[in-house]
Amino acid sequence: MSITDTGTVSWNPEALDEILSNGEGRPVLFTNARILTMDPLIGTMTGADLLFVGSLVVGVGPAIITAAGDDNAIVVDCTGMTIAPAVVDTAALTGGRGHRSEYVATLTPGNSTDFLVVPDEDATDVPAALATLFSRPQQIRALIAAGRPVLWAGADAPGRATAPQAGIPASPDLTGSPRVGVWIDVKNFLHQELTADGRYDETRGGRPHAYQGRYWIDGDRIDYLDDLGFWAYGAFTGDELHHAGYVMKLG
Repeated sequence: MSITDTGTVSWNPEALDEILSNGEGRPVLFTNARILTMDPLIGTMTGADLLFVGSLVVGVGPAIITAAGDDNAIVVDCTGMTIAPAVVDTAALTGGRGHRSEYVATLTPGNSTDFLVVPDEDATDVPAALATLFSRPQQIRALIAAGRPVLWAGADAPGRATAPQAGIPASPDLTGSPRVGVWIDVKNFLHQELTADGRYDETRGGRPHAYQGRYWIDGDRIDYLDDLGFWAYGAFTGDELHHAGYVMKLG
């Protein structure tokens, strides 16, 4: 069992407490594991360490633990465990990537901290590790997403993120938002008006109302649902809005 009858976490409980209370950007080191990086250069390592800070992997390989004390790292002992990517590049798994630079979701320094910790016997390879997650989640020692625990010792981690409610949300009230207004691309072809009631209206090449619909902003991402039924998206970068190949600024 991963949790005792008294409700106490039985796998690295002190490390879990430290990770959950880590508000100072301390590095976290999962040590002495077999690591299936899925990176064709790095490959699979045994007796290795995975070091991350926040949402980014910063190191993978043997002997990183030697600097753990110097860096005040939180150390998680993974003896007998395999670490595998929690987000899997299925095209890479089937040999469908021609260049290493095309690989995504590998446990490579610089990539997102999304991984599973599974007993060796339940993780002969990455597909087996994922199968364990979905068929026997109580066997999962840890599921980490963007550096934060989702599962720990086969149970929900305290304070874990929850999925957004399914379905199309109500239109937001964006009164006063600095992103409301008319966005114009650098060639003056596309004019996209974002209104405070969560609607957009595009003029293309002087043709008014070419596309109209609803939009939602989440951080620097904007999602569009056109009245014709299709979805699209854009991203705010500084004072620019990037959408479907266009770069726009507020007019």
